[in-house]
Amino acid sequence: MFFVVITGGVLATIVAWATVVLVRRDRRRPALGPEAHRIEAAATRGIRDARRHARSLNHIGGAGGIDRLDNGGTGGSGGR
Repeated sequence: MFFVVITGGVLATIVAWATVVLVRRDRRRPALGPEAHRIEAAATRGIRDARRHARSLNHIGGAGGIDRLDNGGTGGSGGR
């Protein structure tokens, strides 16, 4: 029973330490300006569009939607 209590205490300490580190790091981040917000929005939109495109390729032609994106829509392994 003693080891269970010690292990639980150590785990709680590690989780608390990691939380403190992440909170400090987030507070030190400078506020984003309008340009940074625009860049983040464009990147998010690009990721969403790529995911949507891969899903549509996968739905239309069976397996390999991501592989087709990597090979410019040709399908197949692309010489790998």
